[in-house]
This record gives sequence, structure tokens and C-alpha cells, in this order.
Amino acid sequence: MLSSKQFGNGPRAVLVHGFTQTQETWVDAIDSLKEKFEVIAIDAPNHGDSCDISLNLESGARAIGEVGGNATYIGYSLGGRLCLTLALSEPQKVSRLVLISTTAGIEDKELRLERIKSDEELARRIEQIGVSQFVDEWLSQPLFAGLTAETNQRAVRIKNTAIGLSSSLRLCGAGRQQPTWSRLKELTMPVLVIAGAKDEKYRGLAERLVSEIGSNATLEIIENSGHTPHLEQPKIFQESLSNFLSK
Repeated sequence: MLSSKQFGNGPRAVLVHGFTQTQETWVDAIDSLKEKFEVIAIDAPNHGDSCDISLNLESGARAIGEVGGNATYIGYSLGGRLCLTLALSEPQKVSRLVLISTTAGIEDKELRLERIKSDEELARRIEQIGVSQFVDEWLSQPLFAGLTAETNQRAVRIKNTAIGLSSSLRLCGAGRQQPTWSRLKELTMPVLVIAGAKDEKYRGLAERLVSEIGSNATLEIIENSGHTPHLEQPKIFQESLSNFLSK
């Protein structure tokens, strides 16, 4: 069973973090939600206190559904891919879906194979240099330029293990994700798709997700934010989330 923590009372909301994070990443969102919701923050496979649970996207999504039960599922990046996989495989469990800076997969087979190769190189890099140095390299990417030493949650990220993070890349990297763009019309629950205005790639993916899902999907582009809107613009993010959940 994946590790999780529960806060508050009310309708259930499940939070699933991104690669190199843990359930602690959601501390601000939990504070804003726990007055009205029962919040369950999960350590995704190979992360945090679930570091020794190695699962791919499909089995990881099932494990998240086992912990979360019937709920609103909120996922960021890797967490978004896990929550999307759950919503397509067990839609009866997902009353609402929030996808933050995420994708329905890489459609081009050659690009998928390239991504698997680059994720394998990254996995070996983590094993060579250890978590602390890897996290510094990871956070130095342009993708995270909007984060500061105060907001990048380095202290949370370095609690992960090298074997856990390398396993996550090998099992759940974007190249391993079976593209599900053609299935997005199956999602009938309300869906909120969030991306940062400065994150060009994921803003484009967010627009496409909403277009493919249809009229039950809402797009929220957060200004002055890159790939991590919940950390870069927490107040705006929490307001968007609260508005969506209270409808």
C-alpha cells in the first residue's frame, strides 16, 4: 500500500506529486483545502515513504486508486499522468480530475524511444552522483527557472532515494507512457487542466488536453508561472482549485 497522509473532513480530494517530490510538496494546498475537504496526500511509487514500491504508470494508478477511493484526483506532472491513467482505467473512482503541467503521452514512436533512452541515462546519473547532486542538476533546468531557493522544495526532494528515483524514471518516465490522446473523450467527469503561461510546451499540451476532452474540461493558464504553478503562484493556484472544487 502506498504511503499517504490524511487531513480535514468533507468530500475527498487526493493529491499526487511530481517526479523528485513527495506528499510534503502539497503543504500550502493542504492548508487551503482541509477546511472544506478530506485531503489525502499520497507518496507516489518510488517516492517518499513509498520509495521501495516500484510500479509502472498502470499499476501505480491502480495503487493510487486503492488508497484514494472515490474522490477528486489532483495530479502534477508525473502525478497528473498517474491520475489521468486512473481516470481512464477506473473512471467510477474519479468524481473530478485536475491535471497540472501534464500530458497524455508522446505519440511518435521514435520520440518515445528517444525519451526512454534519455530517461535511462538520467537514471544512471542519479545512481552515480546521488540524490542531492542530482536534485541540484534537475532544478537547474530551464523548466524550473521560476522557482527560487525558497520555493523549490529542495529539502523535500532530497529525502528521496537514488534507487527510488532511478526506478521511477525507468518505469514511469514519459517514454513508457502509452499515449491516450485518442481516449480523452471517454472522460465524462469535470476536468480542470492547469499550466503556467511561461511553460510553452505544457501550455500547448494543456490546450490540446482541453480540446480533446471536450466541453467538460476547463483550461486555467496561470500568469507569471512556469512548470510548477502550485509552487510559483500558490495563491492563484489555490484560488483556481477552490473555484473548481466548489462548483
